[in-house]
Amino acid sequence: MIIGANQPYFLPYIAYWQLINASDVFYIGDNYAYIRQGWVHRNRILFSGEPAYFGIEVSGASSFKQITELNIADINKQKKLNRLYEAYHNAPYYDIGVQLIEEIFDCREKVLSEYLIASIKTICRYLGIDTPIRRMSELEGNDRFKREERIYDMCRRLNADTYINPIGGKELYDPAEFAKQGIELKFIKTGDIRYRQFGDTFVEKLSILDVIMFNSKDEIREMLENYELIS
Repeated sequence: MIIGANQPYFLPYIAYWQLINASDVFYIGDNYAYIRQGWVHRNRILFSGEPAYFGIEVSGASSFKQITELNIADINKQKKLNRLYEAYHNAPYYDIGVQLIEEIFDCREKVLSEYLIASIKTICRYLGIDTPIRRMSELEGNDRFKREERIYDMCRRLNADTYINPIGGKELYDPAEFAKQGIELKFIKTGDIRYRQFGDTFVEKLSILDVIMFNSKDEIREMLENYELIS
């Protein structure tokens, strides 16, 4: 069994969805610490040819709280939709992108982790990703471990023999240490993904929303397979 895991993020870039798609089961770290300047509550869209933040507000945001302990603030839906209209109204798949974001904004969940999980499932349904999504908080006692020890515990419980980590964790985790636990550690490396935006210069690593605005579902499905797993 192949396990992937990551924190819940708001409309993350395509590597996140590749990770979910490559996993037999995907665990979301809902009981991880919230990082105020991180990507949990925001991502970047293309605005006038430049990357610009787009996200949701969090009530009482604090790095001393877990993601599951925080709530989202009231969303000014129309203001955010107006922002997207300014940014993307001439994009070929604008209507689809707006329909998805409206569904996400209409979610009644107030707990930050649950809201983000609902948004992730919405995008997965659209992209045809059927990987089961579970919460780390469901693994009772797992949060008493730190860093890779949490991963070892998770893999042991599910009898998983392979764990896939985002490429950014290559400096954090040692495959040899995982091997001692009977777990093969792989890192997912996204290939060279480029597509036509508005200008001649491609702006990379934007939200999946940007990908959806400019590409058909079939084209995105091809992008989801454009990666390699490295040790």
